[in-house]
Amino acid sequence: MRPDGSVLWLLGRASLRAHHLMNERFAAVGLRKLHYITMKAIERATQTVTQAQLCRYTSIDRSDMVALLNDLEREGYVRRAPDPANRRRNIVTLTGPGHTMLEKLDAIAAEARDVILGSLSAPERAQFTEYLERIVNDQDCR
Repeated sequence: MRPDGSVLWLLGRASLRAHHLMNERFAAVGLRKLHYITMKAIERATQTVTQAQLCRYTSIDRSDMVALLNDLEREGYVRRAPDPANRRRNIVTLTGPGHTMLEKLDAIAAEARDVILGSLSAPERAQFTEYLERIVNDQDCR
């Protein structure tokens, strides 16, 4: 039962449902949603990216990021190397197998998105996505 008129409750429930669905599907390949978010941030970086930058880009805590990168490095999906400009920093890159896995994760995420948004028409999906982007990007909400 939901509280009457509670859009925040509905947003929370939708988010929870999406989170569970993505983690369930990513678990089938031995990863979690945060692994995907991290790999996607590395891929989208326009230049080399450090661990600290990944934390800022993804809003993932530093210690959590270290654990995520440890997992991804152990699986061979990312490589960390000292930054030649500052040896106290690590530069993180996707490996060949990392790019391959990211393509697989992109497909899994698209399938999960289609499940979550399955009751919406294509125009409704586009409008819903636009509304969510406006909410997320609203600086006054931060």
